[in-house]
Amino acid sequence: MSIETLKSLFDYKAWANRELFLLLISLPAEHAEQLHTCIRTLNHIYVVDRIFQAHLSGEASVFNATNTKETPVLLQLREDVEATDAWYINYVSTLSSSAHSEILNFTFTDGDQGRMSREEILLHVITHGGYHRGNVGQVLKSISIAPPRDLYTKFLHQSEPERRH
Repeated sequence: MSIETLKSLFDYKAWANRELFLLLISLPAEHAEQLHTCIRTLNHIYVVDRIFQAHLSGEASVFNATNTKETPVLLQLREDVEATDAWYINYVSTLSSSAHSEILNFTFTDGDQGRMSREEILLHVITHGGYHRGNVGQVLKSISIAPPRDLYTKFLHQSEPERRH
């Protein structure tokens, strides 16, 4: 996969996250239980993103599980997610073509050993986030709130309107 495509996918991920957080911030107070579920799910995405960020950086992860015991405040989580999204966008923008296929060995939070290429890790981060944003969308639908249209095609046509011609 080209660096341009990876960057586009991470730009899309950041856009989809912004859209979702914007909606969640406006949820009425009577949906506190559902909002809590959404925050827990989004925090899981964030934690996994950070774990794989550590693997890509060759650093130790600050997380030893795929979610935190405490539920973060929505606005703080939004800031943390935005910073992590920016890190990934910068990372893929500076990744050399030869580094894509480099194999990394790491340990999952359950203690099992893992082995993936940098590109596979990056694709996992993209697909994992999309899967769980879909879970949040289902929670929103259960309370009759339409989730943002988390579509790569929508992102491309909004960010590059010339594609419509």
